[in-house]
Amino acid sequence: MTLLLAAAEVERAAALLRAGELVAFPTETVYGLGADARNGRAVAAVFEAKGRPHFNPLICHFAEAEAAFAEALPDDRARALAERFWPGPLTLVLPRRPACRVDLLAGAGLDTLAVRVPAHPLALALLRAADVPVAGPSANRSGQVSPTTAQHVLDGLSGRIAAVLDGGPCTVGVESTVLDLAAGGAALLRPGGVPVEAIEAVIGPVARPIPVSAAAATRTLRSPGMMLSHYAPVLPVRLEATEVAAEEALLAFGEPLPGAGAIWQLSAARDLREAAARLFAGLRWLDAEGARLGLARIAVMPVPQAGLGAAINDRLERAAAPRE
Repeated sequence: MTLLLAAAEVERAAALLRAGELVAFPTETVYGLGADARNGRAVAAVFEAKGRPHFNPLICHFAEAEAAFAEALPDDRARALAERFWPGPLTLVLPRRPACRVDLLAGAGLDTLAVRVPAHPLALALLRAADVPVAGPSANRSGQVSPTTAQHVLDGLSGRIAAVLDGGPCTVGVESTVLDLAAGGAALLRPGGVPVEAIEAVIGPVARPIPVSAAAATRTLRSPGMMLSHYAPVLPVRLEATEVAAEEALLAFGEPLPGAGAIWQLSAARDLREAAARLFAGLRWLDAEGARLGLARIAVMPVPQAGLGAAINDRLERAAAPRE
């Protein structure tokens, strides 16, 4: 059963978030599906609740700019944009700080983080009360229309999440503008609540998005999920392993295959939510440990396609794709 919480029940909603539960909350753009961004299992539950087919990066919400910049590294442009547009419907993609507390799954294993400060008093109250970074994609089933009322959220996600904090209708009604500043330039990844012309008035020219098909061909756009070889460790990755050699590191799912030079367990219990939460950390650890030990590759045990398994396998296939 999904609870419908009144605006006065902010502390109850914050306690649910800190406990690893999913809570939908209002922003000025659309309702977000909130999870403690430090908690990999909670983040995995977001993808599961939405039926989201890929581990796309999630926007992390903060109560103030300095809290966001404690997790992601701003430059002068980011600070100027934050001063002008935060709180507000602008998301900035910035480099992750080395000590970033946000789980790797929330950022889809990338070295960047998407951050924003929403301009909704109830969202800000919730973020302050929870006192954690909150990952929050739109609170709807994947592929469906984004919700702008609490009832919209219940229509799509009732029974899949713990609660909805009712803040009335959203005032903007379209998602935030997403601007990538992490690669040195400035690229618009998604138009939204802040017009790109207003951004350019602050920081100068911004590159416009190119079609997904063109991005896949040119591999020039730093937008997640568009490149075939992506989320890739340095060591080659071998999928669907049914045996493993001593010169291989093993990404295990269930009882590990014998003989590996190093092992990272996704989930001994074959729990897909746990496996999703541990995937990116495991690839990074095996890559570093394998290099330290002089291993030749990473072998990956089969993961079923059901539920979150489809997203896990999507990322593994990208990690194993031929490098160019």
